[in-house]
Amino acid sequence: MSAVGVGVIGTGVISDTYLENLDSFPDVEVLVVGDLDTDRARAQAEKHGVPSSGTAQDVLAHPDVQLVVNLTIPAAHIEVSSAAIAAGKHVWSEKPLGLERAAAVALVDQAHAAGLRIGSAPDTLLGPGFQSARRAIEAGAIGEPLFAQTAFQTQGPDLWHPNPGFLFAHGAGPLLDMGPYYFSALVSVLGPVARVGALGMKARDEREIHTGPNAGSTFPVEVPSTIQVLTAFEAGAQAQSLLSFDSALERHGVLEIHGTEGSIVLPDPNRFSGRTAYVKPLGVLRDGQSTDQPWIEVEEQGAEVGRGLGVLDMVRAIAAGRPHVASGELGLHVLDVLLSAQESALSGRFVDVASTVAPVPLLPEGFDPFAATL
Repeated sequence: MSAVGVGVIGTGVISDTYLENLDSFPDVEVLVVGDLDTDRARAQAEKHGVPSSGTAQDVLAHPDVQLVVNLTIPAAHIEVSSAAIAAGKHVWSEKPLGLERAAAVALVDQAHAAGLRIGSAPDTLLGPGFQSARRAIEAGAIGEPLFAQTAFQTQGPDLWHPNPGFLFAHGAGPLLDMGPYYFSALVSVLGPVARVGALGMKARDEREIHTGPNAGSTFPVEVPSTIQVLTAFEAGAQAQSLLSFDSALERHGVLEIHGTEGSIVLPDPNRFSGRTAYVKPLGVLRDGQSTDQPWIEVEEQGAEVGRGLGVLDMVRAIAAGRPHVASGELGLHVLDVLLSAQESALSGRFVDVASTVAPVPLLPEGFDPFAATL
């Protein structure tokens, strides 16, 4: 075997980090990039040393492309991924897997029927930070996990983004924009979700653009800009999550899991690396005893890379016949959880989550992104 041929569809800003990282992995070779804007595709190909460029169809028709990386806008994810599967290619999709539950189910079924694989961002799950934290939890650092807390709160991307309207439109908001990171992490540790309850709100019906050529203009807010979610997992654990674009207090990356024998803080699920540490219970307190709890640091193992790591895991998993970590099934279940939370916020009732997912595997021990293994 040799390096697996990869084609990229969608050459927006995020394609830079994908192309830089994929170029550093000996096990993959980017052969072609495509976009609706063929001039932009050509510029990205020249910038990153990719031998060919063109349209999406040029990527799908390339005979040596075995896996397509779908970096299009969320509204096009299902259409592009389905076309890639129809062309006989495995697919890695940026998050979310899709915007509608039925279409995402049909996509996963299509891949199964074709004997092909789907991977879905986020691949921060594969970073050394989260992988090291999961290994510590599975080794018993906190005993049996009982409940979790997550928080992502900002003033909103309209503070800095020159064209932020799409982040407040249907299919986005903090729930679908940032939720995949947090809920993919929770499901990876605590297992599939059984039901969710949520409350949502809009701080304002319109927001103002503050930077760039459209500064001073306004746009509508179509979805809740703050949402709070209660999650019940099939195995009995629970979680509470806050996702907000309305908070004066900027606080990102809060992910805590509390168990029968301790509590652990994990890295920001939107990052590939970060601090993991846990504390043990105080035990029985007696007069004069200190309530200070020493932190036990977890050493991070593995190389930090970035976006594209999920693509690499996919090609190696296909070759080895093992499950890959950030699977389409995981992406489908997380999408189902997020849409169920959205429905709960509208109805005021808990919503049962219809889908489930198998336990999310860890990366193999000693996984080295920069080794040639194929």
